[in-house]
Amino acid sequence: MSINLSAAADFMAGHARVLDRRRFELLLGATGASDSEAVLNALDGYRNPDGGYGWGLEADLRSIESQPGAALHAFEVFEDIAPFTSPRAHELCAWLSSVTLPDGGLPFALPLTVTAATAPWWQGADPRQSALQITSITAALAHRVAAHDPAVAGHPWLERATRYCLDTIAAMESEPFAYVLSFAIQFLDALHDTRPAEAAPLLERLGAYVPADGRVPVAGGTEGEALHPLDFAPRPDRPARALFSQAVIDADLDRVEALQQDDGGWVVDYLKVSPAGVLDWRGHATVSAIDVLQRNGRI
Repeated sequence: MSINLSAAADFMAGHARVLDRRRFELLLGATGASDSEAVLNALDGYRNPDGGYGWGLEADLRSIESQPGAALHAFEVFEDIAPFTSPRAHELCAWLSSVTLPDGGLPFALPLTVTAATAPWWQGADPRQSALQITSITAALAHRVAAHDPAVAGHPWLERATRYCLDTIAAMESEPFAYVLSFAIQFLDALHDTRPAEAAPLLERLGAYVPADGRVPVAGGTEGEALHPLDFAPRPDRPARALFSQAVIDADLDRVEALQQDDGGWVVDYLKVSPAGVLDWRGHATVSAIDVLQRNGRI
C-alpha cells in the first residue's frame, strides 16, 4: 500500500477547514515562523476573549463559548508549531484553571449557549463533575506542548490536572470506557518523560485492559465502532508502544493506510452529528492519519 499525498492535498483543498489545511501544510514540511503564525491565525478564529476556545473547534460541539473539549484541539496546534511557542498556550492554561473543579479535574463540558448540531454526549454533560476522559487527554497534549514551552510546563493548572489524573487512574478498580482508557494511556505516556516513577506502574496497570490485538469496542457507539492500537500508542519509541507487538502495530498501520478514500481523505467511524461536523472531522482525521503514518515511517 502507499499513500496518495496529491489526492490528500486535493481533498483538503475541497473539504477541510482552513485550520486543518494550515496544519496539513506543516505536515508537508512548512517549518518557518511565518508558517506557524499562519496556523495560529487560523486557530484564533475559534478563540474567545476569555482565553479559551469554542465555535466548533471540537467538531461535534458547535456552541460558541469556551469548552474543555476545544482546548485539547488548541493544544494540538501548539504542539504542531514546535519549536516555536505562542503566548496563547499560557493563556489557555489560565482559562482551564478558571474552570477546573476543586478536585483538579475538568468537567466534560460546560453549559451550552447553543445546542444545535451538538452531539448528545456534550449536551448531557454535568458541569459539576470532573471527567477523567477530557482531563487526561487535555493534560496529555499540554505535557507534549510543555516539552518545548516553559510557560506551559510551569503553569499551576497543569500540575493540578496531572495530580487529578494520577489519583483517579490509581483508584480505578475495573476496565474503563474505551476512550477513557485510550486517553489515560496517552496521558501516562506523555508524562513518562518527566515523572516516570509515577507514570510507569500505572501505564503497566492500564495495559492489562488492552487486548493483545489492541481492538477495544466503544460501548454505546456506532455499529462496529472500536479503538485500535494506534489510538493508544500512535508514536514510535514511546513507553505505550510496549503494550503491543511490532506485528500488531504494523497491521494497524496497514489498516490506517487502507482507510484513505477515493477522494483522498480519511473518515471517522463514530456518530455523524451535523454536515459541518462531518467535514470538519474528515479534515482533522486526514491530518491525524498522515501525521501517524509519517511518524511511523510509512510516508
